[in-house]
Amino acid sequence: MKFSLPLVLAAMAVILPVSSCAQTPQCSANPTVAVERSTYDGRHFSVEIEGPAQENVDDLILIPGLATPREIWDATRMAQRSCIRLHVVQIRGFGDAAEANGEGPVLEPFVRELGDYIADRIMAGGGKKPLIVGHSLGGLSALMIAARYPDLVQKVMVVDALPFIGTLFHPAATVDLVRRQAERLAASIRSAYGQPKPVDTGRDPGPQSQAGGLTNTPRGRMTVDRWSRNSDPRVVAQALLDVMTTDMRPELPKISAPVTLLYAQDDRAMTVEQSTAAFLPQYAGTPHLKAIQITGSYHFIMLDQPEKFAKALADFIAGTP
Repeated sequence: MKFSLPLVLAAMAVILPVSSCAQTPQCSANPTVAVERSTYDGRHFSVEIEGPAQENVDDLILIPGLATPREIWDATRMAQRSCIRLHVVQIRGFGDAAEANGEGPVLEPFVRELGDYIADRIMAGGGKKPLIVGHSLGGLSALMIAARYPDLVQKVMVVDALPFIGTLFHPAATVDLVRRQAERLAASIRSAYGQPKPVDTGRDPGPQSQAGGLTNTPRGRMTVDRWSRNSDPRVVAQALLDVMTTDMRPELPKISAPVTLLYAQDDRAMTVEQSTAAFLPQYAGTPHLKAIQITGSYHFIMLDQPEKFAKALADFIAGTP
């Protein structure tokens, strides 16, 4: 198998306040509601917390994907912060200093620390299990937490992520088969560390760019390109290696929480049938799975189809079928 960074990212994209979102009947932003804010600084990630200044409020954890800062959730924060307590995660190195993520694995330590965060800072003292929403790498992280810490999760939404990315390149791929090429790809990305960042032209990099395989709008491409340039290559390289060599399929039956999967489809990349075939077989064995295909979107569903994403998220929070 031959890999390149554009191939990997584009493959993740097409099957797998940036934009305004529609108001929803379940939760409309209410400027009269008092909102409390706080922060958490951990070793592998930081969190910005905001929500209604009252007790007995559900908690929602939002996890961005590869090379993506918490900014990806800005529209969600505006729409939901008067209704639910938001815990907006940023993995260190994706727009800020790498700190502990500058060396060694990223994904597993992040998941362990987030499990501790849920137990110690959300559920301690009798708090309710949180909802978790994760995009891309964040979606894989959400699956890992749900499988390994089932007592800490109420329900999960996975946004355009797979339990094992290797099958994008070969249906019979295994971690061992993918590892060598993944290590080469990671080494190539890591080599950019310490080099001058690409110049920000302030222009749309175009549909044929790396960002163009991830989002299908000019504004989205400019945003994703900026996020990529501002991420630490060491963390991006290691996190991508971690994702490519993680196969969560055997652990899916351990997930007791309901799982909602949003997966993207755009006729310029894949047919409806091809997109479905790429995603749903990988989730076989998930006890309580609801899959929703979002048409007209590449990988960044919240950028390409903000109204559809906002509606799906509000339904997920409200428990709407």
